[in-house]
Amino acid sequence: MGRHREFDIDKALEAALRVFWRKGYEGASYTDLTEATGVERPALYSAFGNKEALFRRALDRYYAHYLDFFPAALEQPTSRDVVTHMLRGAAELHTRYPDCTGCLGVHGALAGADDAEPVRRAMIEARANGEASLRERLNRAKQQRDLPETANCEVLAAYVCAVLHGMAIQARAGFSREMLEAVADQAISTWPASTSGKSR
Repeated sequence: MGRHREFDIDKALEAALRVFWRKGYEGASYTDLTEATGVERPALYSAFGNKEALFRRALDRYYAHYLDFFPAALEQPTSRDVVTHMLRGAAELHTRYPDCTGCLGVHGALAGADDAEPVRRAMIEARANGEASLRERLNRAKQQRDLPETANCEVLAAYVCAVLHGMAIQARAGFSREMLEAVADQAISTWPASTSGKSR
């Protein structure tokens, strides 16, 4: 009969997530991960698999527990509300923790070593899926006349994601929440006007 694990899986995963958030996939060493989780390497990888598998689990947790504002934004009544909710949610998250600024997904995708390529591709795919969800929501807004007929929803979705990613990078560089919110307000101020009178 195997020994029961003597550590809390959820707490260990959260600790590993914070390491990856601070240091990125490549920057996080095995020593960093074992020290943060308080779990020896054999037990850690017995529970989660190798470093890549642990990172993927941490990334799933990040999307579920920290990027919950994104699916909530898609449920907002107007396209302007959708984008406002996203950008302001990002400004808050990127500056919520002084030791974990920016976005785990954005920074992790900057990995450059060949052995990190699967991780980089996985994060690019996850971000592309988010952009596709936003594009679909904007297309629905256009059908509802919440966006003008001339609106290019593919470009608008790409623009919002570019602003989101830029905010994440600037947060890592030291931008305050107030400055990121000002950037968000600037982006929102250029949002196309509704043709139905719904948008505020």
